[in-house]
Amino acid sequence: MNSTFLARLHSPERPVLVFDGAMGTNLQVQDLTVEDFGGLEYEGCNEYLVFTKPEAVEKVHRDFL
Repeated sequence: MNSTFLARLHSPERPVLVFDGAMGTNLQVQDLTVEDFGGLEYEGCNEYLVFTKPEAVEKVHRDFL
């Protein structure tokens, strides 16, 4: 592994927080509706939730903390 990366990862001046999770899986367990996605044409498009249901995306990030 790159030693520069490891140095930055362990640096107290610039700490790094790494999340490694299943974003899609964590959105799916919220039982979102077609309306939450913005209609049939966007159903299942998790990226579009940033616009139509930002609180669902925020919940996933908060749950990782």
